[in-house]
Amino acid sequence: MRAMDVLAPVRSFDRFQQRHRVLAIALAVQKKFSDDGAGNLAALIAYYAFLSLFPLLLLAVAVLGFVLQSDPSARTTILNSGLKEIPIIGTSFDLGHLKGSTVGLVVGAVGALAAGLGVTVVVQTMFNQVHGVAHRFRPNFFTARIRGLGLLAVLGVLQIVSTVVTGLVSTGFGGVGLVIAGILASLACNLLLFFVAFRLLTSPRITTHELWPGIIFSSVGWEILQSVGGLYVKHVLRGATQTYGSFATVIGLLAWLFLGARLVVYAAELNVVLARGYWPRSLIDPATPADDAARRALAEMEVRSPREKISVTFDPPAPGPASDEPAADQS
Repeated sequence: MRAMDVLAPVRSFDRFQQRHRVLAIALAVQKKFSDDGAGNLAALIAYYAFLSLFPLLLLAVAVLGFVLQSDPSARTTILNSGLKEIPIIGTSFDLGHLKGSTVGLVVGAVGALAAGLGVTVVVQTMFNQVHGVAHRFRPNFFTARIRGLGLLAVLGVLQIVSTVVTGLVSTGFGGVGLVIAGILASLACNLLLFFVAFRLLTSPRITTHELWPGIIFSSVGWEILQSVGGLYVKHVLRGATQTYGSFATVIGLLAWLFLGARLVVYAAELNVVLARGYWPRSLIDPATPADDAARRALAEMEVRSPREKISVTFDPPAPGPASDEPAADQS
């Protein structure tokens, strides 16, 4: 009597997904995400982003307090518009009554710079890991931070533009048409923001053409994430805050940042899968050529010296139920 193959449904689904492009790419992105240990990198990005938020708020309040000292209403409007970019925290703090402070300006600037550079360095590490950039070609300590400073400067300008656009949308002057135009303009700002981030923090060895799918995915995903965050605040967080106080706000903010970080990591993984043809991947043996190519890139990434060479070979699959299809070329 022939033993029952308990993995038969899995094999059937594996063959199905390999024949369908969209599903195969989605599973390939998820599998590469796991291969790269990218979940840990996403957690680090969220951690540094969380640390940078409060110094940034302090810096914004201090700067606006000095610049718009004679116009408190304008200061409050701009702060509220900026806070709406962060749905979880946007309704939890009333900063409009705060005024400019030299101490707040210095502490906010130093804290935002330190935490912001932490974000950029971790994101650069993530991009290098995802794209399989060998360690010998990665930026050194100073180059990584110079790139980070450039990105922070550009992001600061883009955030000002985005805040102004958000303010126009919130006022609703001109009817529905202007609101729609404002949303599209906000999406365009996100597109420019992610283009700058992906291009500045990704190795020059990676062409800009390879980055566009992830840039578009991140821009649209970020808009959706902001909308979902707003719904979460409206229907969940307000009631929870009355019971649990600031605890609910902190947990909600961390979860929102973590989702945003994973969104960016998945976008980077999508770029690599599409550009290098790392699909279809196999869920179980036998491995596909895309599996071998992705694993070869992981090994070759460990090159740290010009004198170091890494050669990767694969043994043929073992005979048995797991290899019921012809093996691919494993050379």
